[in-house]
Amino acid sequence: MSVDAPLANPVRSAFETTLRDDAVIVSIGPSHPATHGTIQIFAELDGERIVRTDVHCGYLHRGFEKECEDHTWHNLIPYVDRLNYCSALINDFAYCDAVEQLMGVEITPRCRYLRTLLAEYSRLADHLTCIAAGLMELGAMTAFLYLVMIRDYVYEHLADLTGARVTYTYGRIGGLARDLPDGWLARLAVILDQYEDFVGRVHALMDRNRIFIDRMRDVGVISTAEAINWGYTGPILRSTGVPRDLRKDTPYLAYAELDFEVPTGIKGDNYDRYYVRMREMDESVHMIRQLVDLLPDGPISVDDRRCTLPEKRLVYTEIESLINHFKLIMEGPRVPAGEVYVAHESANGELGFYLVSTGEGTPYKVHVRSPSFVHMGGVHRLLDGYQLADLVPTFGSINMIGGECDR
Repeated sequence: MSVDAPLANPVRSAFETTLRDDAVIVSIGPSHPATHGTIQIFAELDGERIVRTDVHCGYLHRGFEKECEDHTWHNLIPYVDRLNYCSALINDFAYCDAVEQLMGVEITPRCRYLRTLLAEYSRLADHLTCIAAGLMELGAMTAFLYLVMIRDYVYEHLADLTGARVTYTYGRIGGLARDLPDGWLARLAVILDQYEDFVGRVHALMDRNRIFIDRMRDVGVISTAEAINWGYTGPILRSTGVPRDLRKDTPYLAYAELDFEVPTGIKGDNYDRYYVRMREMDESVHMIRQLVDLLPDGPISVDDRRCTLPEKRLVYTEIESLINHFKLIMEGPRVPAGEVYVAHESANGELGFYLVSTGEGTPYKVHVRSPSFVHMGGVHRLLDGYQLADLVPTFGSINMIGGECDR
């Protein structure tokens, strides 16, 4: 084909002509980390002002949902990790919860509390990543380094527990991969104390900083009505003043037993999204400390041969356990026929799994209600009418994660 020949299916913006003769259309991205992943934004500019935008996602081509149809229910967990890879454990637990509801499995008390603790720990890591990146893009490198240092402590601590970094594959249908190692809770207490120290410094540096306020306040504004209309959930919706949180409204795991608040904003602008996440981190730390005190002893996985692998000692000494192990690995758990939708409150909002089973060892259908994908539908409402220089920090405040956006 000639190098001058046009592409068969070129990517085009929703608009190909400008509204004014002196305006110009530019393509921004896909460029990581400026657009936080493989997102392309066509913007019509009137000087430095954004007149309108058209946001394109879908450059990863991961095919997650279709790929799930060819793997066993257990073997999907590594794929689930790679949706929102900033808080992979929340993905794990939401997916496992959905499969467990189809199977009629009730997890053990220790597993329930431990999943709740680790979900909040993951939320902490996710918010640290989002806020740190947003501050860096505005030039606040000191605050960025404070937050990333704490985030790395959390990552290393989770790696000590799970044996992996970022994508942990720690959840199991009916339980968890392994219990807490010795000294893990003691190290957790140290990290939470360090968190309060360094996040306190970030509050002092940023909250009343005139440059930061001028760049963030009244920028990227979205009203409550618009946020609901576009399907926004999580910190973006709560920044508009709506205390919508699945942990409070439809409690799951151990959230009904915890004392915590749902932070909300005032205007639904960039500053509110920053401050809501900062307050949510404090609430997560408060919940983690409660869960450490509530954490009971006992097994972390159910005693159910349909989904739980037998102990290695039994696999090596009992033919029944050897066969059970082999069938779970090769064929996967047999999940009763049916369908279910289960949603958890992820760091970005409502993360839901819609599963359909025909009674086989592999799913018939796996659909993910991922907040990042939903949020991209209305992101132009936060960009249109503002300055070109506001585009990157506004997009950062949305916290789009490419893994769950393009499935």
